[in-house]
Amino acid sequence: MKAKKVLVTATNYSKLCADAKRLLESHGCEIIENHFGRPLTFEELKEVVGSVDGVIAGVDTWNEAVFKLAPQLQGIARFGVGVDNIDLEAARKYGIQVTNVPRGNANAVAELTIGLMISVRRHIPALDRSTKNGGWERFVGSELAGGTIGLLGFGNIAQLTAKKLKGFDVEIIAYDKYPDKAKASEYGVTLTTFEHVLAHSDIVSMHLPSLLETHHIMNDKAFERMKSSAIFINTARGAVVDEQALSRALSSGVIAGAAIDVYEFEPVSADHPILQIGNLITTPHTAAETFETYTRVSMITAQALLDIFEGREPQNILTAKE
Repeated sequence: MKAKKVLVTATNYSKLCADAKRLLESHGCEIIENHFGRPLTFEELKEVVGSVDGVIAGVDTWNEAVFKLAPQLQGIARFGVGVDNIDLEAARKYGIQVTNVPRGNANAVAELTIGLMISVRRHIPALDRSTKNGGWERFVGSELAGGTIGLLGFGNIAQLTAKKLKGFDVEIIAYDKYPDKAKASEYGVTLTTFEHVLAHSDIVSMHLPSLLETHHIMNDKAFERMKSSAIFINTARGAVVDEQALSRALSSGVIAGAAIDVYEFEPVSADHPILQIGNLITTPHTAAETFETYTRVSMITAQALLDIFEGREPQNILTAKE
């Protein structure tokens, strides 16, 4: 195979994906890594894509403006599942194959989702800060047991979340446009409407993809449908939530608290108003950040690019209709 250049915009590649990097290099690939520790901007991509044959993509934006500058680009292997940052129609137009890893990070995200639920209900970050500052404020929290947890979306991550929650003695309800009834039955999940999940859940956990139809689906009206004692969790995509509406809901007591791992625009600015709200826990889009995820996803994406370069159909190939 002729030597290929592979741009890796997913971060920490040499450190956390050494086996995958060696696999690519053993097939003659030259690796160009992202040393910024964040998604690359258009200006940064413009500087490197002209000679690139393949990309292992984080959450940078890949659209026609970029593809026009990348005449050699054959494939993009998304380092994860969500491809809302990749224009699939434009990729098809330019003959660029796109793949993802639909279940590679599901367990990691499910585990953090439950961790955030417990953190909010038991005030763990606030207790940590208070104790380290010399306080002894034993905030009274709430248990998961006996409550109702609502899942908005019932794909791979939500299903694993439900599976893990079975041991917490909770009722689980879920909404999905195209629900997996077999998995719902297996995990004891009651499938219902979007509105019912909002109105009857003590915890609402977001697992919907970022699509035109789901953009800002959590808005003022949606938050007002929730219980005033409820909390909201988002480890899916930032664009499904109107952040100003979430700020209003938290500040005015429409809901009791929230934990979010994702923002509509990332990295989030330090002066973003929502970061000043006390009943919010936030993490920097880190749900998938585990050693196990990096190992698993890096090998799958590396192999996908090698398949593309060598004329084979890669695993998890996507089309513009998906």
